[in-house]
Amino acid sequence: MRPMVSFKLRLYVAGNTPNSAQARTNLRALCRTHLSGRHEIEIVDVTREPNRALTDGIFMTPSLLKLAPSPVRMIVGTLSHPDSLMDALGLTGSLR
Repeated sequence: MRPMVSFKLRLYVAGNTPNSAQARTNLRALCRTHLSGRHEIEIVDVTREPNRALTDGIFMTPSLLKLAPSPVRMIVGTLSHPDSLMDALGLTGSLR
């Protein structure tokens, strides 16, 4: 039996802008469908923590970092294309 892989994700948003709200909604939907019980999402609002965004190399929002499992990957945008998002996160073929 394969061990369960846990995904650590960090989403950088800019307050409640439409694109940030859409990215939050799309990420939660993807995780609920494909990573149920196997993910952790941290939301960082760059309007409240601008220095953290700069330290982490975030210059555009919304931006998603997949921190674990390796490799670390960054996806920029509203995360509105589930197939592309799954490919970018390295999930293609492993969960379908």
